[in-house]
Amino acid sequence: MLILTCPYCGVAGEETEFHAGGEAHLKRFGPGSSDDDFDAYMFARKNPKGVHFERWRHVFGCGKWFHAARDTATLQVFGTYPAQVSGPPQDILDRIAAATSAHAAK
Repeated sequence: MLILTCPYCGVAGEETEFHAGGEAHLKRFGPGSSDDDFDAYMFARKNPKGVHFERWRHVFGCGKWFHAARDTATLQVFGTYPAQVSGPPQDILDRIAAATSAHAAK
């Protein structure tokens, strides 16, 4: 089971308190975009084995959307951060790098 911490209200809870919203940091395409761009935005999603950045909503709490970085193979959560940023914060990237380099050394 995943334990996530909402970056807004600070509540840590099981994944059942939250709702997954898919891949984070997507470039959105709307009216006026090409058919190929809009098709890729609507239907093409990554489903990696390993580190993945996702959108989550704190359904049974503050109700706000945020992003989480986690490993889909180990379920390790590297951290959560506000949805209004364009990319993951450096401290989360450092945790990911440390975990992946330690795992590769085994």
